[in-house]
Amino acid sequence: MLTLDKIYHASFTLKKYIRPTDLIHAPKICLDSDIYLKTENLQITGSFKVRGACYKISQLSEAEKAKGVIACSAGNHAQGVAMAAAINHIKALICLPDGAPISKVEATKAYGAEVCLVEGGYDDAYAKALELQAEKGYTFIHPFDDEFVIAGQATIGLELLESLPDLEAVIVPIGGGGLISGIAYVLKSLKPEVKVYGVQACGAPSMQKSIKNNKICRLPQVSTIADGIAVKEPGALTFSLCSDFVDEIVTVTEDEISTAILTLIEQQKLIAEGAGAVAVAAAMFGKLPIQGKKTVCIVSGGNIDVTILSRIIKRGLLTSGRTCSFNIELIDKPGQLKKVSQIIADLGGNVISIHHERSNEGSDINGCFLRIELETRNYEHIREIREGLVQGGFKLQN
Repeated sequence: MLTLDKIYHASFTLKKYIRPTDLIHAPKICLDSDIYLKTENLQITGSFKVRGACYKISQLSEAEKAKGVIACSAGNHAQGVAMAAAINHIKALICLPDGAPISKVEATKAYGAEVCLVEGGYDDAYAKALELQAEKGYTFIHPFDDEFVIAGQATIGLELLESLPDLEAVIVPIGGGGLISGIAYVLKSLKPEVKVYGVQACGAPSMQKSIKNNKICRLPQVSTIADGIAVKEPGALTFSLCSDFVDEIVTVTEDEISTAILTLIEQQKLIAEGAGAVAVAAAMFGKLPIQGKKTVCIVSGGNIDVTILSRIIKRGLLTSGRTCSFNIELIDKPGQLKKVSQIIADLGGNVISIHHERSNEGSDINGCFLRIELETRNYEHIREIREGLVQGGFKLQN
């Protein structure tokens, strides 16, 4: 059973393995509430997962260690298990989805673990790990549905109360539910008035659906940029703990996650992966009743592939009104482009690309189309530029 004694023991045990992570005040994230960020993205291995993995492996018997360990993961638990196994001189085999970010796969190998890439998603990797465990006799390290793993993640809850005793609410990412189960258990045991909120991606709402239906539900598929929480089915233990201790679970969209990642980069100089940014997304987009409350968002991980990051930044810029494009119908004569550029410049927009195309069949023979991409401040700025172009006599296509 999960107990406070076990969690305090985990906290003591983990001091020699993990890095203390800061609680950063970030009031600009949500102006209606008082936001703090728990920066587990700066943890050793770049994720909170190292806590549960290290504590679980530290409690194995010598016989269990001798068998070697096996785990399945979307990438972060893999690195935690690989690191803990290396520290304890244990053989480790990690099953990862073949679509896992390259950075996570290579980081896992760098700790000395053997990697088995499995076609499909996390749940396929899980099934393969169980198959290999039965075949080879490895000791299985579950990524979330294990009391020792949960106790390790729960140490974050102890740190929150130590750093911010007047904490009123915490927002936690949910995949399988190990992180929020541990944090919720600690907070509701020691300070029950604290609200504990969970966040899932719209494309992977397995815990939310399970809680709503009062039974564990398995999703037919999951799809989200937040690969670290793309789990089809929560665990039995985590479902029970979330049912008892979590106040509400909400979801965020891909665009909201992208915007949160971009905001963390710009405002806080922090890199978060998709799963690590969902709590911030929920705060930013008003998904939870945290107005006026001292609220901690758990930034659970920062292991994002740089190629994916570039795409997410582009998407975040678009969805936050920082970039836009206009299709303008023009008469093809000298000075038109200059006039368009002058209006945009006068209104503070920055042109980043232009595409000019002659008229198509059926349109004015002297006509042309101009597709222009801009850097802008926000949606209000886009509206001002649009109105300026219309007042300047230009016809904009939708």
